[in-house]
Amino acid sequence: MPSSEPLTNVDAAWLGMEDPTNLMMVSGILTFDGPINFERLRAVLERRLLPISRFRQRVVQPKLPFTTPYWEYDPTFNLDNHLHRVALPAPGDKKALQEMVSDLMSTPLDFTKPLWHFHVIENYEGGGVLMGRLHHCIADGIALIQVLLSLTDFSAEAPLPPPPEEDDQDGQGGGVIQALIQQAASAVKTARKVSGKVVSEGLEAIVNPAHALELALSGTDHAVAAGRLVLRTSDPQTIFKGPLGVQKRAAWSRPLPLKDIKAIKNVTGGTVNDVLVSAMTGALRQYLVAKGQDVEDLNFRAAVPVNIRKPEEMTQLGNKFGIVFLSLPVGIADPLDRLTEVRKRMLALKNSPEAIAAFGILGAIGMNPKAIQEQIVNMFGAKTTCVMTNVPGPQFPLYLAGSRIKDFMFWVPQSGRVGLGISIMSYDQQVFLGVATDAGLIPDPDEIINYFYDEFDALMALVKTAEAVEQAEAGKKSQPEEAEKPAAEAETAVTCQAT
Repeated sequence: MPSSEPLTNVDAAWLGMEDPTNLMMVSGILTFDGPINFERLRAVLERRLLPISRFRQRVVQPKLPFTTPYWEYDPTFNLDNHLHRVALPAPGDKKALQEMVSDLMSTPLDFTKPLWHFHVIENYEGGGVLMGRLHHCIADGIALIQVLLSLTDFSAEAPLPPPPEEDDQDGQGGGVIQALIQQAASAVKTARKVSGKVVSEGLEAIVNPAHALELALSGTDHAVAAGRLVLRTSDPQTIFKGPLGVQKRAAWSRPLPLKDIKAIKNVTGGTVNDVLVSAMTGALRQYLVAKGQDVEDLNFRAAVPVNIRKPEEMTQLGNKFGIVFLSLPVGIADPLDRLTEVRKRMLALKNSPEAIAAFGILGAIGMNPKAIQEQIVNMFGAKTTCVMTNVPGPQFPLYLAGSRIKDFMFWVPQSGRVGLGISIMSYDQQVFLGVATDAGLIPDPDEIINYFYDEFDALMALVKTAEAVEQAEAGKKSQPEEAEKPAAEAETAVTCQAT
């Protein structure tokens, strides 16, 4: 492998978006029922993570303009610089953990070293927590989840993997990852419904960002989509938008049973994602109303990443996603009406070329000096209010360093001047919702989570009502049969007496 390697233009774009008020880190936490075996975890990282060259490489920024940053091996690499253990302050509850996670999300990575860090957090409700922070120039949210999964096993008794024999950029496979490929293929197939042509154009843009310019100059739908992205008006002003600070806040929900969400979508129509997006839209509405904001006829956009990886690329690092802009019907108060509208808008986006147009624009951004990058990113940031992402995880329990993973959550950064990020993660038949905010704009993200519970309960009430109606109708149908039975028996008795 060469001693240095240039960043792709898209990865360089995410590197250039780094700002003290908006760190370009993907963060995730795993919680465990019991304490983490630190030494065993260290051995797992040595044998499963470090064989991936990117985790031993740092980014070098050239001094000349219009020169691509590149990866080089860290000559002083030491795992101890990237793996730390810390005890959660008493009382070791969720509030204390949220404060620690928020502080770590607000702390930049060391750019003189490889851009990742793991924190073993002890004393959390009798168990342990592993928090991972990874710079977006290394990988997007999909890839981070795959990295974390590559460290796991199917059972607590699984032996340690053998020591690596040689450098392997694709060495993050393993049994768990391979078992997930089929499941991932289904999710990718759904995400790739933007049509085969659009996906193929996007993959071309990955390799050759100049292709994005060709598309913009051509008479294709992509050019129209790119123009629409550039000319789109700014989002309306709400308390979710404003100058950002360095301090961030993180919050996350209790686990929601996946079967409950499926029950809602079976009654109301649409998809699991439609249900979650609608409930979150309602939560944002409630938060604004509580803060005295006018929400009548209010719509604002969420930037929604769309994965464009092929199934066989699911274990590869890097950034391979486009973005579509979903208009959230915040002004609709009725939960069912809102869900119907969300479903309609989500369907309208499925055939949109916006994702590939946005990916091409990202590649073009990465080719420019930082000052120009900032202007372009801020221009697009003004057109959206939040980032909303959904990553499907494995639907069976996994183990890390001998400990069972109980909960799984992650957060993605918000580029430009966007101060609100919403993440949805599914794992082991449960769904988790995460919110990351700028502390100056939204100091209490827990309130958004609480409002989400309200909206979810309202949708579950619709399910219970539908079930009650169905049971009542079933009861009515059975009553005539019961009434006819005695009459039939009486008629038979009379006939017998006559004979």
